[in-house]
Amino acid sequence: MASSSILKLTDFFFSTEKEQQEAIEHIDEVQNEIDRLNEQASEEILKVEQKYNKLRQPFFQKRSELIAKIPNFWVTTFVNHPQVSALLGEEDEEALHYLSRVEVTEFEDIKSGYRIDFYFDENPYFENKVLSKEFHLNESGDPSSKSTEIKWKSGKDLTKRSSQTQNKAGRKRQHEEPESFFTWFTDHADAGADELGEVIKDDIWPNPLQYYLVPDMDDEEGEGEEDEEDEEGLEDIDEEGDEDGEDDEEDEGEGEEDEGEDD
Repeated sequence: MASSSILKLTDFFFSTEKEQQEAIEHIDEVQNEIDRLNEQASEEILKVEQKYNKLRQPFFQKRSELIAKIPNFWVTTFVNHPQVSALLGEEDEEALHYLSRVEVTEFEDIKSGYRIDFYFDENPYFENKVLSKEFHLNESGDPSSKSTEIKWKSGKDLTKRSSQTQNKAGRKRQHEEPESFFTWFTDHADAGADELGEVIKDDIWPNPLQYYLVPDMDDEEGEGEEDEEDEEGLEDIDEEGDEDGEDDEEDEGEGEEDEGEDD
């Protein structure tokens, strides 16, 4: 009896394992179909993106022409963007006042990468009229980048922020400032994790106006302080009014007491 029960239990486990294995194989087959459809969807999405990238171009061109009529549009946009502004030193901001146009171009095969172009007016910092950075994906999917070599004018290289000065005792000291925004054009160490490039392409470029129109935080704080001062002033006036009212009541009370004594 015992051996018979063991055999039945063994058959049950073998049967269960076989069913599970068959289920796993079927799940794998279904998953392969899902993956195939996902790949097909990605290809279709890329075709749609390519189509609409071409349709957007005339509007991007028109927008650039209109932006050119607004002084300091791009430097204001970058300063107002929380991630980009964190990379800007005072001298970077001064140099970006000469930035007249920004363009983002996705390559025809969108998967292969994109290029960002910065157009500058004549400026005291570098000779270049255009600074560009390109991002590429090779056939194996490995990212890489390349950029324009910046031709700095004498003594104006903002990427060399470290300078040695002498103090009164004649000892040399090293003064290091934060890394310049312009080091981005020379940094190709990890093209796949280039956050600034992605921010410009995916966040700023689609709608730069939303960042240009961000209100100045200093102005907002100033307005807030003025409102608080106005409220405090009104409270002071109310308190003074209450005190005057109490004084009047006391005077009236004293007058009535004096009249009672006269009677």
